[in-house]
Amino acid sequence: MAHIIDDETIEHVAVLAKLALSGEEKEQAGRDMGRMLDYIDKLNDLDTEGVEPASHIFPLENVFREDVVTNGDQSEKILENAPSRKDGMFAVPKTFG
Repeated sequence: MAHIIDDETIEHVAVLAKLALSGEEKEQAGRDMGRMLDYIDKLNDLDTEGVEPASHIFPLENVFREDVVTNGDQSEKILENAPSRKDGMFAVPKTFG
């Protein structure tokens, strides 16, 4: 079943793809699109009786690890680097008056 892609469709696709095609390129694009659609039509020949629709080819499972704290509270260790501190925080010069 040969699909024939008209010039208007080729022009529309070219505009969407922001392509400037010459006449020869448009003819080639039409042939290529037709071949792609012919290949896609082969899917209609497949027996899909009893096959459940799927959104992914592999079963998806939760791939995220548990959210467990592993390094704990290290605020004292971090504050050891502070040039000055106040109430368990870095003390910095006032920037607004």
